[in-house]
Amino acid sequence: MLHGETSIYESPWVGLRLADVELPDGRRFDHHVVRMPLPAAGVVVTGDAGVLLLWRHRFVTDSWGWEIPAGRVEAGEDIAAGAAREVLEETGWEPGPIEPLIAYHPSNGLSDQSFHLFQAYGATYVGPPSDWTESERVEWLPVDRLRSEISAGRVTDGLSLTALCWCLAFGLL
Repeated sequence: MLHGETSIYESPWVGLRLADVELPDGRRFDHHVVRMPLPAAGVVVTGDAGVLLLWRHRFVTDSWGWEIPAGRVEAGEDIAAGAAREVLEETGWEPGPIEPLIAYHPSNGLSDQSFHLFQAYGATYVGPPSDWTESERVEWLPVDRLRSEISAGRVTDGLSLTALCWCLAFGLL
């Protein structure tokens, strides 16, 4: 049971709280909780050339890897529309109609963050990415190469790995 929370830090992007929690056996303790004010969404974009991915560096883990286009959904924005917007901004490709795959909480023992995954069948090239700082490059990877990149440890972020493995497991790629 949650008896209350105290804010430790707040920003438009993240909140850190200290929660007063009671277990079913009556023990009570403080637990740190990360609150995310808005959901994130990502899209697996497929086409004749394979899967549309970004090659990017993440400073937090100091690592390079392939990622699906993804980002934060803005306040009041439809989640699917936010996912499509992120694809266009980050890749320069406008996705075809998107369909939901799955929504999940990547770290539900610590955070209320939610990821919403979609798949688009096809995309139209509009021009260079408007948010060119998101990646070093954007590429269409054939599915066999994607499997090799996953096996080689070059797809390591949870959102992308979950989306791509979901699609591979259910024959969507």
